[in-house]
Amino acid sequence: MSAETVATAPEKGPRHVALIMDGNGRWAQRRGLPRAVGHREGVQALRRTIKAAPELGVRCLTVFGFSTENWSRPADEVSDLMGLVRAFVGSDLKRLDAAGVRVRVLGRRKGLPADIAAIVDRAEAQTAHNDGFLLQVAFNYGGRADLVDAAQRLVDRARAGQLTGEVSEDDLGAGLSTAGAPPVDLIVRTSGEQRLSNFLLWEAAYAELVFQDILWPDYGAEALGEAIALYGDRERRYGGREALSDTAAVKAAAN
Repeated sequence: MSAETVATAPEKGPRHVALIMDGNGRWAQRRGLPRAVGHREGVQALRRTIKAAPELGVRCLTVFGFSTENWSRPADEVSDLMGLVRAFVGSDLKRLDAAGVRVRVLGRRKGLPADIAAIVDRAEAQTAHNDGFLLQVAFNYGGRADLVDAAQRLVDRARAGQLTGEVSEDDLGAGLSTAGAPPVDLIVRTSGEQRLSNFLLWEAAYAELVFQDILWPDYGAEALGEAIALYGDRERRYGGREALSDTAAVKAAAN
């Protein structure tokens, strides 16, 4: 999906929403349940949110599924999370494809279990033709790592004689895993925590931030609608003195 496609969305409201899905473990702990149950309920919340997003005018949804730092969690929890990926793709990919959703996975492929890497490739290939809605899943992703990888691509191009002169923001941005996606308008974090946790560090430059005091397994259409309403109350100036219209904001963020 291109930025031009996103610009045809309703004039008011974010076209691209990014979600830090936080609070699965605390949700389970408060109920005396294993963390694995919280993660499974988190998948249900993800399904509800994916369904609600286009109905609320969102054209691109980016979700933080698994960070480069999450490998340090206990092995049984990591194994359970990988199992949820297998189950989600197995049960939902066909439905997402039929609904016109393009799936794009952000992050490093290196280090993924072989079958998970194959699942990622299949999800992207099977939905590559869709342009109704863009779902980006940040998996084995870290904002710093993505910037390092983009910088390394520039170094490789320079060594190959393909890059001369000064490096521009566009040069670096083209090497990020998010390259080609519309600018991020709104970043939402659940659970009440107020930090980005290494998520979309470059892309967050002009995004509005909303922190909601709700644990991720309880999330859905109503909570997303509340976040979007808060976004609607903001004035986006992009460093200028006057607030820009949403159409002008898309152009400003892309430049």
